[in-house]
Amino acid sequence: QVQLVESGGGLVQAGASLRLSCATSGRSFSTHTMGWFRQAPGKERDFVAAIAWTGYSTYYNDSVKGRFTISRDNAKDTVSLQMNNLKPEDTAVYYCAVSRRVSSRLRNEYDYWGQGTQVTVSS
Repeated sequence: QVQLVESGGGLVQAGASLRLSCATSGRSFSTHTMGWFRQAPGKERDFVAAIAWTGYSTYYNDSVKGRFTISRDNAKDTVSLQMNNLKPEDTAVYYCAVSRRVSSRLRNEYDYWGQGTQVTVSS
């Protein structure tokens, strides 16, 4: 059974950093695109960042570019999201996901999802 489990969320003040991690199990995703999405209350789930299976190509939502960094460890089948200089508007549930596409920012092109981890940024 495929599982994606996020960790690392929490409550922080504006300007702080958090590192989210996503552990996968049930199969290897070393040749898949891995991504992060987030969903704030009352809003749609939005793309945050993605990384190609090689780890060399990364993609970011403009709102997080320069502050967030996505990385992966194919040997461990994990993906991480380093979030720096957090802002109150970053508050959301963060989800990791896996896509069979070469690269994707579209929610409906991701096949597997975690349950999410809450990130709350206070002003």
